[in-house]
Amino acid sequence: MTATENAAQTQSATEDREIVISRIISAPRELVFEAFTEVRHLSHWWGPEGFTTTTRAFEFRVSGVWDFVMHGPDGTDYQEWISWTEISPPERIALLHGEFRGDPNAFESVLTFAVEGAATRIEMRTVFPTKELRDEAVEKYHAVEGGQQTLSNLAAYVADMLRKGVED
Repeated sequence: MTATENAAQTQSATEDREIVISRIISAPRELVFEAFTEVRHLSHWWGPEGFTTTTRAFEFRVSGVWDFVMHGPDGTDYQEWISWTEISPPERIALLHGEFRGDPNAFESVLTFAVEGAATRIEMRTVFPTKELRDEAVEKYHAVEGGQQTLSNLAAYVADMLRKGVED
């Protein structure tokens, strides 16, 4: 079996449990990667429209953890926990994302940062443990719209970094 056939077989095996969101951001890949991987940037753009983020712990390394709370516009707090499982700067990040360490409903995400001319294509491929958990994330939590808004916030933040000369 070729690598392409193997990748196609793997994708079809997870397709009903996946969400894939991508966006082209008009900025160099290294800058987009930095904005995604440094805690000093994350709180400025992470989350859907109207959400804010409070970080309790952050260590960007394989097996490191980002422990944070997302505050919804309605006042609801969402406990979040991410563990980095793979880091290949500035090309790829893999992570496990749940509400807490050991969360049986945690999902896996792979983010890729690809050069497209002077821009960067970021893709978030998320695979849930079950189709039901994926469907709940889409229907109850609006995961697709929320992911698109999050990447839109990232694009706006990076554009602002470029306007200010990237010193932030």
